[in-house]
Amino acid sequence: MGIQAIVFDFDGVLADSEMLHFRVYNELLASSGVQLSKEEYCEKYLGFDDEGVFEHLATEKQLMLGDEEIEMLISEKADRFEAIVAESNVLYPAAGSCIARLGAKWPLGICSGARRSEIELMLRGANLIDAFRFIVATGNTDYCKPAPDPYLRAAELHGVPPGECVAVEDSHAGLDSARSAGLRTIAITNTYPRETLHADAIVDSLDELTVGLIESIR
Repeated sequence: MGIQAIVFDFDGVLADSEMLHFRVYNELLASSGVQLSKEEYCEKYLGFDDEGVFEHLATEKQLMLGDEEIEMLISEKADRFEAIVAESNVLYPAAGSCIARLGAKWPLGICSGARRSEIELMLRGANLIDAFRFIVATGNTDYCKPAPDPYLRAAELHGVPPGECVAVEDSHAGLDSARSAGLRTIAITNTYPRETLHADAIVDSLDELTVGLIESIR
C-alpha cells in the first residue's frame, strides 16, 4: 500500500527557526562563558529537544547543571524564544502552499522536539494550526529524537502503520528517528548539505514536495 499520511518535523522544515533556537541557547550560555559556533550546534545539538541540548551541553562543556538548573534554563529559553517568534511570521514562505497542497490529499501531523506552545504560537500566527491532525511535541513520549518513539507515536495518532507514513525532516537525528520507527523519509536541505542526508527522497525546498513526489515513494 502507498503513503497514507504525512508527518512534518517543524523547526527547519516548516519554520525557519533553527537559528533562532541557536541564538537563544547562546544568550543563555553567555554567563557560563560558553558560546557555540553554528557548525558545532548543527553537528552536536540540533535535533534534540531543550532538555537533551542542556544535558549534552553539561557533559560536553563540563557545566555544573543539575535537574533544577536545567529546568530553569528550559523555562527561560521558552520565554525568550516565544517572545521572539510572537513578533514575526517565521514560517518558510512556501510552507502555506505546501501544507494546502499535501493536506488536500493526505492527513498531516507534526512531530517535533520543540515545545507545543512554540509550535502552536507559530502556526496560529500563520493561520495554519487547523491544517494538522495532531502535534507530537517534546514531553509527549518517553524518549526524544533520535529515538523512534516520537514517530511511532505520530503513526499511532494517524492510525496507520509506520511504513505507510512519510516523515519530512531536515536533521540527521530526525531522519534517524523516522527510519528507526519504520517511516519512509524525505529530507529537505534547509539545514544540512544534500550529501550528508540519507532518505528515500531529498528536496531543496518545500515547493518540491508535490503529490507526485509523495506518491512515487514506495
